[in-house]
Parts: sequence; structure tokens; C-alpha cells
Amino acid sequence: MPVCFGPVGRFEAWLADSGLGITVKQFPQGTRTAPDAARAVGCDVGQIVKSLVFMAAGAPVVALVSGSNRLDESKLGSVAGLPVTKADAEVARSATGYAIGGVPPFGHERPCRVIADEGLLAFDEVWAAAGLPDAVFPIAPKELVRIADAEVARVAS
Repeated sequence: MPVCFGPVGRFEAWLADSGLGITVKQFPQGTRTAPDAARAVGCDVGQIVKSLVFMAAGAPVVALVSGSNRLDESKLGSVAGLPVTKADAEVARSATGYAIGGVPPFGHERPCRVIADEGLLAFDEVWAAAGLPDAVFPIAPKELVRIADAEVARVAS
């Protein structure tokens, strides 16, 4: 059942305005981490999209990485620019409008660069965060890349 309050409500409003037909699903047991989300959804941890916020060359970047992979900061730096540092909670919220653990791959409060790891394209369907640590939505990876206007690159190890 979709959630209609707080940040997820804002994300759902963005989705409704976009006309994309994406449905947000809430899992009270939580989806904050990739393993938690995979358990809740009933999918492989690799199908969970981690939306990781970094600062690269002084600008916020959202890196989309499979839940079974680890972001490689040096690879991200070669694509997005150096130096690369992980954004703290305040910077992540300021850049995207969402708290860590619920950052969606698109629909951010401010435009920011999005880079999707090419490993996500190996799946037919992935699940991404929808504004809160207990809300996600399913999407085809190619559609995710298109909607997020993401650059595809190898940024995971």
C-alpha cells in the first residue's frame, strides 16, 4: 500500500506529476539496507539499487549501484572528477531532499548528476528507494537510467 505522508508523499507526488505509472510499495519491516530491502521484497540483493550520495569535484553525485556490489570511489572519481568524498547525512539531504537510506534515484529536490553502474543492466527488474527507509518501487534498469538521465559507467567493484 502506498505511503502518502512526509518525503515519500513528496516523491509519490513527483511520480504522479510525471505520469510514469510507477507504484511505490511500503514494507513496515524496513528497506534501509540492501539486504533488508531484498528480504522485504523477496528478491536477490543484487536487484536492490543503492542510491549513494557523494561529492565529486565539489558537486553532488548520486551513484546507483547494485546491492550486491560496492562502489569504487576511484572509479567514480575517474568518471565524475576528483576529489571524491562520501556525503554526510546533511549534505545528502541538502542535495537530494531525502535522508540516507531513502534516497530515490530520480525526483531529487535539486538537479544533480546521476551515474548508474553498468552492473545494474544485468537485471530485468530492480527495486529502488522511494523517499523513506521502508518504501521502494520496481523498475526495469534501462527505464531507471532513462528517467534518471543517468550516465552509465563501471563505478562498482
